[in-house]
Amino acid sequence: MFIFSIFSHSIFSQENTVNAPERYTAHNKGKFFIYWGGNRESYSRSDINFKGDDYNFTLYDVGAHDKPKGWSIDYVNPARMTIPQTNLRIGYYINDHYSIGIGLDHMKYVMTQFVPVRANGYINLPADQAGAAHNGNYNNVPVVLTEDFLTFEHTDGLNFINTGISRIDDFSKYLGITNTDIIQINLTEGIYGGILYPKTNAMVLGKERHDNFHISGFGISAEAGINITFLKHYFIHTALKTGYIDMNDIRTTYNGADRASQHFTYFQRMISVGGVFRL
Repeated sequence: MFIFSIFSHSIFSQENTVNAPERYTAHNKGKFFIYWGGNRESYSRSDINFKGDDYNFTLYDVGAHDKPKGWSIDYVNPARMTIPQTNLRIGYYINDHYSIGIGLDHMKYVMTQFVPVRANGYINLPADQAGAAHNGNYNNVPVVLTEDFLTFEHTDGLNFINTGISRIDDFSKYLGITNTDIIQINLTEGIYGGILYPKTNAMVLGKERHDNFHISGFGISAEAGINITFLKHYFIHTALKTGYIDMNDIRTTYNGADRASQHFTYFQRMISVGGVFRL
């Protein structure tokens, strides 16, 4: 009787294990996800070339910074969502660890004003134009970035439209978490590439700015982060991202001959909220 009791208990335990429902978070294949959030950037210095019919000059080691909005209702106000610096991404898990997706990193880039930088090239505008005050040949001479000489921003968006692949790994068991349907801790990594589609705000030598979106170049980036999923479907995603941007065709004025070009690296910190689900 004692042996039969032990045998029955063993069978019952195995049946419970076999029949236990699988957690929703045990597998990712076939799920979709979307997230939305904010970011901050740091930019490397860059050499920026400006050229047109009557000028061609390069500014060296130009500094820049982002333009944070801070904590604001604009992040969730549909009429003002493009004012802050934001991240949007939509993806699909092709297996339990890898997803493919498309995203928009809406960053902002502002050239630092009122500092001296080196200039090389020439300016030879007609005498009746305001920018003619800066006419001359520049041979690695310092110039101060005053507003009458140049303002240069990608503040209606240093828009990086990108696609790529990312990986996710459940780290919960190493933190003692057993029910991942309540809370799950994941490590994430991703690599992305795409185009830059900014609306550049530039005033070059007093000329009227070109105020339309324009495909200006390409970018690549890589990120690593932490995804904290709650109650199976909701998550917070934080990440550090680094990237390279090459903008070789920036529109600056309504004269089609006026262009700028630059390339630089950036470092981004982001935090987003999102959801994951099956259709």
